[in-house]
Amino acid sequence: MSEKKYGIGIDTGGTYTDAVLIDLDDKSVQATSKSPTTHFALSHGIALCLRDLFVDSEIKPNEVEVVAVSTTLATNAVVEKKGDKVGLIIAGYSKPFTLPVVTSLYIGGGHSIIGEEVEELDMDALVRAVTELKSNVDAYVVCSAMSIKNPAHEMVMAKAVSLIDPLPVFMSHEVSQRAGMQERAATAVLNARLRPVMEEFLVGMQDSLMMLGLASNVMIIRGDATPMNIVKTSRQAASTVASGPAATAWFGLTFSPEPNCIIVDVGGTTTDITMIKDGQPTISEDGSLIGPWLTHVDSVKMSTVGAGGDSLAIVDKHGSLRVGPARVLPLSRATELASPTDWMGQGLASTMLTIAEDLSEEQASHNQLLAYLLSHGPATPQQLMNHFDMSELTLINHLADLIKDDLVWETGFTPTDALHVLGELDLGNKEAAMAGAQCLGSAMNLSAEEFSKLVLARIGKEIENGILDHLLTIETGKTLSGFYPEFRNSPVLDISLKLKLPLVGIGAAAQYLLPQVATKLGTTITFPDHFEVGNALGAIRMTVDTAS
Repeated sequence: MSEKKYGIGIDTGGTYTDAVLIDLDDKSVQATSKSPTTHFALSHGIALCLRDLFVDSEIKPNEVEVVAVSTTLATNAVVEKKGDKVGLIIAGYSKPFTLPVVTSLYIGGGHSIIGEEVEELDMDALVRAVTELKSNVDAYVVCSAMSIKNPAHEMVMAKAVSLIDPLPVFMSHEVSQRAGMQERAATAVLNARLRPVMEEFLVGMQDSLMMLGLASNVMIIRGDATPMNIVKTSRQAASTVASGPAATAWFGLTFSPEPNCIIVDVGGTTTDITMIKDGQPTISEDGSLIGPWLTHVDSVKMSTVGAGGDSLAIVDKHGSLRVGPARVLPLSRATELASPTDWMGQGLASTMLTIAEDLSEEQASHNQLLAYLLSHGPATPQQLMNHFDMSELTLINHLADLIKDDLVWETGFTPTDALHVLGELDLGNKEAAMAGAQCLGSAMNLSAEEFSKLVLARIGKEIENGILDHLLTIETGKTLSGFYPEFRNSPVLDISLKLKLPLVGIGAAAQYLLPQVATKLGTTITFPDHFEVGNALGAIRMTVDTAS
């Protein structure tokens, strides 16, 4: 009788890292775990998840045959404009490209649609281009006309670039064999930009796995719902955009009670929406938009809404409530801050800023805001603006960069806190959540409970609109919120839409936020077993199911 073998699924999101361990024979779940994503040291959060899996299950690491990983880090990096500085060199095409590069330089060269050379490659211009870009970029992309028919010019360009400047070079024909030069170039550029983000993630992942002897067979989930060996990922980073939604879709099609349904994954940062049709995920085979750029990256058809359990709720100086898309640490999870009663208010007084725990005095000294936080302790943006006599816009821009780089952490009132106030959750400091609701609610003449209900209603409406827009885009190519953003408040029209498809919820916050959404949309909702770690389970089930 053969020994038991197991598989592990891991999902690293913007807020939490989830893990699940399954029996590969009957695919039964043996253990699950959840830990905050530690952006300053990704391996730490992953290691905590894995440790809990083995402690809870008493299964040994040497019994694990395969590890499957999904992640939203590439998606987040595109949104946050992180990554390498890229120089793009284009041969045989002169129409300007609008892509996320330092600059695009054009030289002679290129081939015809049957692969014949149209113009000799201009080597002198290539040398001048690299000389101009050298010291100003971290990586290069080379793209020549009709390289999908004849890649010779791209191969020569890549070799010449590497001889002049030994930085990574990406060739467009390696990432796509489809017609569409700008889309092919965009795909290569995003691969180049995302390379360091994915390499940091992969190093953290492999460090955690190697400590347990698990690094031999590791698969990364691609956005088109197929697994890819981890060794290929750093040069195909763009293919992991929509990795999380792909795992979401696979969990949905595996555990949904209906062959046609809407899968809604509510995370801490965002809500991802995908559709299952005839028991299969809907795939965008004509390429997908990554940020504003059309690419040749295939992915599940998905929509992302900047609304989650940790979305910031803020009452502005005019007394109006906004929820999301910024993500902050909920008050109920902030263990070392003073009571919100002592500092929380409207506008720039709605959040508290703390410096990253591992930041040294020498590192902080290079930035006046960091130096202040290190020496004076936590402060609100309002306090910083008053102290430095900055304009609000200047301060917000400075803080955005510091928060994006995880040098400063932000705490505020969130839907998670609202659930604590209303007694739906009891996982953290309810007193802090209650104090925050009282401070912000008073600015709107609402009680803490009334304010919390309003926050949850707003986040629910954002998710509801996202679901409607996703389905309308699939059906018509247009969105209702884009065409008529105030349709709910029309003085002459009473517009309401009902779903014919059921919802399937994923994510720890889904059970609290989605039932009201389902009711509003006139449909039902299901929460399958282990929905709290649905993406991790979807990742390993996809890997196992597609291999069998």
